[in-house]
Amino acid sequence: MRLGFGLPQSGPLAGADALTATAQRAEALGYASVWTIDRLLWPVAPRSKYPASADGRLPSPAKRVLDPLDVLTFVAARTERIALGTSVLVLPFYAPVLLARRLTTIDVLSNGRLRLGIGTGWAVDEFEAAGVPFNERGARADEALRLLKTFWMTNPVSFDGRFTQVAESVNDLRPVQRPHPPIYVAAFTPRTMRRVALESDGWMPAGIPIARMRTMFAEIQRMATDAGRDSARLELVVRANLSISERPLGDKRPIFAGSLDQIRADVAATRALGAHELLLEASYTPQVRSAADLVEWAERLWELVQNA
Repeated sequence: MRLGFGLPQSGPLAGADALTATAQRAEALGYASVWTIDRLLWPVAPRSKYPASADGRLPSPAKRVLDPLDVLTFVAARTERIALGTSVLVLPFYAPVLLARRLTTIDVLSNGRLRLGIGTGWAVDEFEAAGVPFNERGARADEALRLLKTFWMTNPVSFDGRFTQVAESVNDLRPVQRPHPPIYVAAFTPRTMRRVALESDGWMPAGIPIARMRTMFAEIQRMATDAGRDSARLELVVRANLSISERPLGDKRPIFAGSLDQIRADVAATRALGAHELLLEASYTPQVRSAADLVEWAERLWELVQNA
């Protein structure tokens, strides 16, 4: 099971020094990848409630979030081998052709290290600010995904979609990774699970208990097989949003929350599930107050996973 680590992209830590220190130490330790999130706004009175907080507001660090793709470009220049991923990019926010150029540029400049995790988003306020109708997000994501693949896999390129049209054009800007960088999809509903099965290289769940992950991934694999795809090629990339406590939590605790022993047990269960990669996100834990703290947790968590 590969291991990934979340970059300090949000809150007071977000900056050049912390990003450099974290990415370089993660690479030196042997982490396979580092990852960014996509957060556009911190609404004062959110219309879409954040389910993990009592008042429906996002965590405080989300008041200050660096752009996910600019962060990956910055980190690419300061590392050599580690993969660079989004977990996840809200695909409907972006003009697909411009996004294709940005993503391809990252893959070229990093010598083929880009990994694209995508989602459809959930916050009404963010979609309004981005100028994208909230009720079109699924259709726009599906079309954008098809356009990205067309941009990456055909030359000349042309596209005639509901939201985007591309006149036949020469496209010599191609990713290093062929046929395209890995695409992982966050999915929680039957429609989005079908997107994983038909259009992606893998599933990227977060916050789902092990038993439920097993059932959902089996269903995704079944849908892929029914569509004529090789389901064995689909990867399971699990995002672990860590909440570390000094004392063990009760039986109803969320996955990857609790004492280090409880988190170690979740890691072991994730490995036993057959996950291909585990992405550890420690930036939001109360124990992390500085870049040095985050680097220390990257080291401690690396050891924890090795011993799980």
